[in-house]
Amino acid sequence: MARLLVIEDDETIGEALKSGLRLLDHEVVWECTAEGAIREVISAEFDLVLLDLGLPDGDGVEVCRRIRAIQPGCVLVILTARQDEMDVIVGLEAGADDYLTKPFGFAELLARIRAHLRRRVISSSPQSKSTVGDLVLDTAARRCFLAGREVVLRTKEFDLLARLIAEPDVAVSREDLMADVWDENWFGSTKTLDVHVAALRARLAAAVHEAAPDLVAVPRIVTLRGHGYRLETPSS
Repeated sequence: MARLLVIEDDETIGEALKSGLRLLDHEVVWECTAEGAIREVISAEFDLVLLDLGLPDGDGVEVCRRIRAIQPGCVLVILTARQDEMDVIVGLEAGADDYLTKPFGFAELLARIRAHLRRRVISSSPQSKSTVGDLVLDTAARRCFLAGREVVLRTKEFDLLARLIAEPDVAVSREDLMADVWDENWFGSTKTLDVHVAALRARLAAAVHEAAPDLVAVPRIVTLRGHGYRLETPSS
């Protein structure tokens, strides 16, 4: 059982999601407004949040940012009727882990929720530290350090880096990354992966800038066009 927050202003959809998820023994809180949603995430912790971007009293993307700031460890899935790809990318960059485009089937939603909750449990399992150059990833504590400085990562950014650092200098396909970090039964666009890779690169670059750039041995995430990505060990 997980604690879920549904933020959806459409009463028919909201009631259906609340009832359907409760039948699966999840604890579900349903809010129709941005104000009510922020109040809920301030007062209680959630394992997963379903956020409709089209709210009547606020910008859904800004709500996404605020939820991520308040609860950095929860899984955040945006629901959007917007067909413009840029809207989805903006939502992901605001802190969402995943998205579904309306209309979607309940079975598809359930499969995505199960995958995220399962990944959340697996990723919290104790494992050893991994080191590549001056980058250290402590998967048990879920902490990342570069040249001794902590780099704060979002949930999926950490999971993505953990997957890449597990096999440094090895080409990892897009399909394997989506399966291992999101869901082995993933279908649809993989722009989620690209946005998270871009965000991870930006965070590592910012950490290098704050340190002594000429002295930091930082691995690069290399794009392999038509295949995927590789975490490249820095040269001596």
